[in-house]
Amino acid sequence: MTASTLEGSAPTTELSRHDRCDRCGAQAYVRATLAAGDGLELLFCGHHFRTFEHGLVASGATIHDERHRIEAQSTDD
Repeated sequence: MTASTLEGSAPTTELSRHDRCDRCGAQAYVRATLAAGDGLELLFCGHHFRTFEHGLVASGATIHDERHRIEAQSTDD
C-alpha cells in the first residue's frame, strides 16, 4: 500500500462479508469514495482494486483498504 492510497481521516465502517465487488461480485476489501459525485462509493475485490488503483488515486478518491484481511483469513483456516 502506498501513502497515496491510505484512508482519509474520516471514520469509515469496516467492510463485511456481505459487501461485494461492483465489478465481479466477489467479497469486497476496498472502498473507494470518489471526490466528485457527492461521495459515490465503489467497492472492489483485491484484484479489481489493483486494476483501477492508479486511476482512483489520481482522481482524488479516498481509499479504505482492508486487503490485509485476505491473508489473515487464509491463515485462520
